[in-house]
Amino acid sequence: MSDEFDLTALASAPFAGPITFARRLQTRDLTDVDVAVVGIPFDLGTSYRSGARFGPRAIREQSLYVGEYPWGHWPWELNLFEEYQVIDWGDLPMTVFWAGYPEKMVEDVRREVGAILGCGVRVLGLGGDHMVSYPLLAATAATYGSLSLVHLDAHSDTWDMGDAVNHGTMFRHAALEGFVDPARSIQVGMRTPNPDTCGFRIVDADVLLDRPLEDTIAEVRERVGDNPVYLTFDIDFLDPSCAPGTGTPVVGGPSARQARKLLRGFAGLDVVGADIVEVAPGLDPTGVTAVTGATIALDLLHLLVPAAG
Repeated sequence: MSDEFDLTALASAPFAGPITFARRLQTRDLTDVDVAVVGIPFDLGTSYRSGARFGPRAIREQSLYVGEYPWGHWPWELNLFEEYQVIDWGDLPMTVFWAGYPEKMVEDVRREVGAILGCGVRVLGLGGDHMVSYPLLAATAATYGSLSLVHLDAHSDTWDMGDAVNHGTMFRHAALEGFVDPARSIQVGMRTPNPDTCGFRIVDADVLLDRPLEDTIAEVRERVGDNPVYLTFDIDFLDPSCAPGTGTPVVGGPSARQARKLLRGFAGLDVVGADIVEVAPGLDPTGVTAVTGATIALDLLHLLVPAAG
């Protein structure tokens, strides 16, 4: 399934041809596939500003720019697409049309992603708002057992709102339902108050940025150990100067460079599932949020394959 590179293809990219993630084949044939990129264009779980339903398309489009080089994704040494079969599975069908029925999205994701994982294929989810992590975690835990959550975000998303599941409550539900083990999980970059940690280790933004990044990397690695990891990256983990196109931006976060260095430090962890969420391109006329989101998505792909270590 690997594509032979030629200079003609590079000359026409990225403004011509079909829009798939990093020019990967769009297919639902999982034969010999290692990782499937799955879009979930859903934003009915947002609290304030919507628009993340357009995130998967924007990330795919910008991935044509940041993922066009045949020599690999800088600065990773692995030439991912030569060594592994990565496909663009497409978007979950109908998710944006079920207005008033977010539980339908949960059902769709659990069913479809569960089937992909059941074929031995790992999944990179493209959100969508952060609520999409809830069914992604449920499907991944059904395959791998209770997971270590590594959560990069400005918000803890563990608010107690009773039975309500939205983009601010889903990790509380994930902990209560056993999808993740809080004692082996960690949240990094928090800069909004929430005294109820649900047992997660918290590394807030001041701690993260006032010490060497290597200290946080070591803390994450010590916390999760050899447990299977689900890594979720909310684009508002970044300072709004780097990613303004998101529904609930919070100042005082890390730069894109710092975030990428952090992710590279996670190489070798048993990352069995990952997502990038809350990219809302309509809130960013510069387009930099989607460029950053596509770059981070490619970093996450590297963590989903064993050779990242």
